[in-house]
Amino acid sequence: MSRRLFIGVFEDEDDTLNAIRASRERGLKIVDVHGPYAFHGVEEAMGLPPSRLPWIVFLLGLAGAAFKVWFEFWTTAVDWPINVGGKPYNSWPAFVPVTFEVMVLCAGLAAVFSFLIVCRLYPGKRAVMPVAGVTNNRFAVIVEESDSTFDVAEMQRLFRGFHAVHMEEQIQAEKQ
Repeated sequence: MSRRLFIGVFEDEDDTLNAIRASRERGLKIVDVHGPYAFHGVEEAMGLPPSRLPWIVFLLGLAGAAFKVWFEFWTTAVDWPINVGGKPYNSWPAFVPVTFEVMVLCAGLAAVFSFLIVCRLYPGKRAVMPVAGVTNNRFAVIVEESDSTFDVAEMQRLFRGFHAVHMEEQIQAEKQ
């Protein structure tokens, strides 16, 4: 199965955001937005729900800290108890600095691996750009032509109003 896409290329991020908002107001489906860098307001303009990544990072950081506390308690108080300076075996304040470091490490690793999994990035993967050079210095808005009421001439007028430098239609084969 294939789908038809309408792509507008812009030079300015404000024009890109305005084109996205105008397309959404007309009820069009924004498939994707490409740009040379991340810019604020794209998620809101596209109507995307808030990311779950902060919750994943928080929970995996917390799990790493809990595992570290359990492991440190088990090694110092259960498996090999050694009396250091007369402190009790389960001296919790001594666990805090290393537990914090392990929590930050687990949260950071969770953020990186979650991002790679969600974005389906892996070593050797080739990026598929809708239009050549779009990530060098230009932005692209990809709109799906969902039904027969989609008017290409109207879309061209709309995107020209936001200073689009290039527009084209593409037919893309969907992966099954």
